[in-house]
Amino acid sequence: MPRPSMTPYAGERLLRFVGDRVRFSLLVDGMPDGWRGLLRTNLGRAESARNEMIATLGGARSFAGLSWRDIPLIRDRDGWLLDLPLTEVGYFRAKPYAVDAAGVQHWPDGDDIGISVHPDHYRTANTVYCAFVRMFGQGKDARGTRVGQLDDQFAALDKHGYTIIPPSGKLRDLAREIPHIVSTLGCRIIHLLPVCATPTTYARFGRFGSPYAALDLTEIDPALAVFDQRTTVVDQFREVTYAAHLRGARVFLDVVVNHTGWGSRLQNARPEWFKRKADGAFHSPGAWGTTWEDLVELDNRFPALWEEFAESFLTWCRRGVDGFRCDAGY
Repeated sequence: MPRPSMTPYAGERLLRFVGDRVRFSLLVDGMPDGWRGLLRTNLGRAESARNEMIATLGGARSFAGLSWRDIPLIRDRDGWLLDLPLTEVGYFRAKPYAVDAAGVQHWPDGDDIGISVHPDHYRTANTVYCAFVRMFGQGKDARGTRVGQLDDQFAALDKHGYTIIPPSGKLRDLAREIPHIVSTLGCRIIHLLPVCATPTTYARFGRFGSPYAALDLTEIDPALAVFDQRTTVVDQFREVTYAAHLRGARVFLDVVVNHTGWGSRLQNARPEWFKRKADGAFHSPGAWGTTWEDLVELDNRFPALWEEFAESFLTWCRRGVDGFRCDAGY
């Protein structure tokens, strides 16, 4: 019995963009009469594939493979071909196969083809500017972090248990720099380091607290806003995303999905969603021989936690965020 072969090759992984086309081919030695070629795929069914995945992960019932379909291949002299346009963003799978005159399926050996389709906007010229809003304040032009006598005074107060937090850069400070970042430097993506509030009086890392020790998934640190009775902190964050979009740029936000800071809203409201040690203490994550003791690690086995994070991502998107960088993906 002839064994089909295919291109792209079985198990191959492709990176493409919306607007591209992928050519699938299927070859069978001798091209027996009465055979036909088909492509089994979920390409073109992005919404169904997402709904199916969400329902399955959440424990709900779902029709298995509902997003999959068979597309007839076109026969030519040496086999079957199909040029398929890529019209949706997502990760898709596909594999061609043959059906003989008796209706028996013949599959090439190996895994499905995987196709990751990205938005056309990110095809080229993806220069990224990484912005830490805290650093856009009074010291943005400084060559070092030490401020001589002032730091010595802070250190003396630290010994007596005082919490000293210097003035922070503001979202509006960054917004004023966006014309320079986009038009002069030519950056098309502004990557914001985390903007959430962090622990300041205990479990604090450094002078300000680690930006990766979020106390809330969607709350913006009030220190990043100016006191303006006409606007909210969220309004001032939107001023940044609007200024970027006005110039054709995109905004990516740095977020954490595997832990929060000690004393976070989530830790207090749902402590069962966090990992604990054998002695009952909350577990702190770490890497490279270092334990990050200002953090507490999430237990990602809970579907309700997934929904919490999904809603937080949607909240940021409503505020104008175009993409995310997920830190510490352990």
